Amino acid sequence: MTGTGDEPFIAAVKPLVDAMGGEMLPADEAGVDDVVLSWEGVDVVAVRLPQLADSLDHILAAMERKKGKPLADLDRKSKQEVVRILEARGAFSVRHGVETVASALGVSRFTVYNYINAQEEKRARGRRGASGESS
Repeated sequence: MTGTGDEPFIAAVKPLVDAMGGEMLPADEAGVDDVVLSWEGVDVVAVRLPQLADSLDHILAAMERKKGKPLADLDRKSKQEVVRILEARGAFSVRHGVETVASALGVSRFTVYNYINAQEEKRARGRRGASGESS
């Protein structure tokens, strides 16, 4: 964005910015909320981060692309895996996150909460087993 020497740096960070749903722009056009990336002491590129709700939609779309079909068409086990990944990424801290995910998966909010609770119980059993406690 500034010179040809910066192109490898920009090419290197582009997949990360795309995965986040961010936007790259010239460093001198950065706004107060943008993140300016520097390389060898020079501001090279600014990254405009998406709003949280937009990030969730972007993550869901990326998961659909990765799975090769709509998330609603996945089997139960695959949907549970999607919920596990989304929970690890903080998707349910976003306002209406559960509703958005439930809609994308073609299930009810209740089902998403059940998947979340099942994961939490599994983690708790794992912690008990690792510490040698009995149930």
